[in-house]
Amino acid sequence: MTSHKTTQTMKAATAAKKLGVYLEATPAEFQEGVVSRDELNALQAEPPEWLRELRRTGPHPRQVVAAKLGVSIGGLTRGGITDPLTTEQIEALKTESPEWLVRERATQAEVRKEAARVKEEKN
Repeated sequence: MTSHKTTQTMKAATAAKKLGVYLEATPAEFQEGVVSRDELNALQAEPPEWLRELRRTGPHPRQVVAAKLGVSIGGLTRGGITDPLTTEQIEALKTESPEWLVRERATQAEVRKEAARVKEEKN
């Protein structure tokens, strides 16, 4: 009996999340299709121009915005950021350094410090 390997596929939304890009900013053919594991690996290994441009300038999904600002996704929400942001908008926020961003970065630093302390205690 021979076994046939089925190709593992994922929805475009899942692939966009794994690629760290905002789905609505991707080309229509990407949004409307399914992506195989091999296609995802190829996109990660040798990203096409549209993917490189999206990663460079955005708009970026919330998890990427949060990481670039050094805050949690919840911190973004508390700061009133609910939409995707471009790299330019993120840089402007860093420059302006509004009170909510300073507060959320401090909170995030405390969370990391506590996580490191707990990890150290376990060892």
